[in-house]
Amino acid sequence: MIPFDTGDLSYSGQQQTQQDVVAYQTRGTLHSVRHAARNFVTGSFSFMVADFSDATDQTAIDFLLKLGSYNGNTSTLSNSPEVYALDLLWTVEGSDHGDAADHTCTMTDIVCTLDMAEGEPDTVTVSFTCYGSITYA
Repeated sequence: MIPFDTGDLSYSGQQQTQQDVVAYQTRGTLHSVRHAARNFVTGSFSFMVADFSDATDQTAIDFLLKLGSYNGNTSTLSNSPEVYALDLLWTVEGSDHGDAADHTCTMTDIVCTLDMAEGEPDTVTVSFTCYGSITYA
């Protein structure tokens, strides 16, 4: 779990079928519109840096990159063991605000890259691609 209050998680590219839409036409006449190759949702979020890496303490950077105390983690991608993937769970608080439950978005099999920036505060921006499913509850 990466607690952060920046509130800047975003993703783009989600479609009904997660497939490209291709228009088949000849000489300017549209004949059909079909689904083609699968496409993948991409996104990003950032958080403040508390620590970079540690062999015993748990850090977000270690978790996202399978380093330090998380070097034994298992990828969620069962068909590609050489690629380290994670599941992302985004929770929107609802029960504390009168809803019957919290609301969630789950993205499976995300692969992350990190960008770090020094400043006040120091930050890490995580960019990801979702190779699995996206579900809402």
